[in-house]
Amino acid sequence: MKRVLSIILGGGAGTRLYPLTKLRAKPAVPLAGKYRLIDIPISNCINSEILKIYVLTQFNSASLNRHISKAYNFSGFSDGFVEVLAAQQTKENPDWFQGTADAVRQYLWLFEEWDVDEYIILSGDHLYRMDYSKFVQHHRDTNADITISVVPIDEQKASAFGLMKIDDNGRIISFSEKPEGEALKQMAVDTSILGLNPEQAKEKPYIASMGIYVFKKEVLEKLLRQNPNQTDFGKEVIPFAAKDHRIQAYLYKGYWEDIGTIEAFYDANLALTNQPQPDFSFYDEKAPIYTRSRYLPPTKLLNSNVTQSIIGEGCIIKECRINHCVLGVRTRIENNCIVEDTLVMGADFYEPFSVRKSKIEQGSVPVGIGANSTIRRAIIDKNARIGQNVIITNKDRVEEANREDEGFLIRNGIIVIIKNAVIPDNTVI
Repeated sequence: MKRVLSIILGGGAGTRLYPLTKLRAKPAVPLAGKYRLIDIPISNCINSEILKIYVLTQFNSASLNRHISKAYNFSGFSDGFVEVLAAQQTKENPDWFQGTADAVRQYLWLFEEWDVDEYIILSGDHLYRMDYSKFVQHHRDTNADITISVVPIDEQKASAFGLMKIDDNGRIISFSEKPEGEALKQMAVDTSILGLNPEQAKEKPYIASMGIYVFKKEVLEKLLRQNPNQTDFGKEVIPFAAKDHRIQAYLYKGYWEDIGTIEAFYDANLALTNQPQPDFSFYDEKAPIYTRSRYLPPTKLLNSNVTQSIIGEGCIIKECRINHCVLGVRTRIENNCIVEDTLVMGADFYEPFSVRKSKIEQGSVPVGIGANSTIRRAIIDKNARIGQNVIITNKDRVEEANREDEGFLIRNGIIVIIKNAVIPDNTVI
């Protein structure tokens, strides 16, 4: 895998994940109590022995830069690296990235300097564990110009994805972007060709793109240079290339979830608490998910009742009831709180006891969740300050609301408290 260069697409403004992307790039959004989204594809690369890794981004990249520089320092004895490439204006490219393919095109001059055989193009907002070496080997074995990793899906989910049809050898022969009705039915194929048993093939007769690709080096360079107006891989570059190039499908059978929306992100995080075994587990010694070392103290639980939850390091939880939650690093919850079905991202710092006491006496709100508060079905972003006797339960079951000036939004019925927001004492949401 030394002859493979990895390019991770950090995405655009991350509007579907807003307000979690208000102050950070999408790949830097915290995940599962201690990780960030970008840790997933980078860890998959490292575990697959692909150690030349670029991350392309263009919005709010400061925290992403900081995280990567502190988390991924390879030994000087290897040529491995993880480097963030932010969008930049040049005479040739005066604009921001216009799409996935355009982002890669703008840095093609840099990628071409590497003596590699393939480029692997990855997405920064998916949750899955994959051995890319098998993906690349399949690409080589079939002598493909482009290989797309695909998942079999049922009719209910199919219209939300880019679908494709394949021949008996697994070669992709046609594409359709998010088809519906009759157009959707025409995209059904016999997925047993890819290795599914007859029962699975009947249940999942559609093939969806995961949005990750392997290209022969010269093929990617040629396609991007010859078609400067094509800005997106899935919608333009790859369908256009189908008539002249060999495009193969690679079946991925494991857990895979696109967590690019607030609802999907919330559900995927809380699903990590499932018993006896979640669909995706961070507890895999053979293929660990890496992240930045923080050297935090252990979590302190004082007379609390905690059920079906994940708790990050360095938390202080006093006389509370916590059920079906994911609590991030340095989370602080004061006494007599009830927190259920909630993702708390934690904090970037500790406030000393004397500072907290002084703030409460002066009527201001320290970092964390104040005493006697109740929170259900919410996402609490980092460094949020939630006062005492606060109720965050969406009792009116509002589906969508924009109350950014008050420190929160509601998406799909999920209350999202914005990073650094202050929710005063006795507030009811």
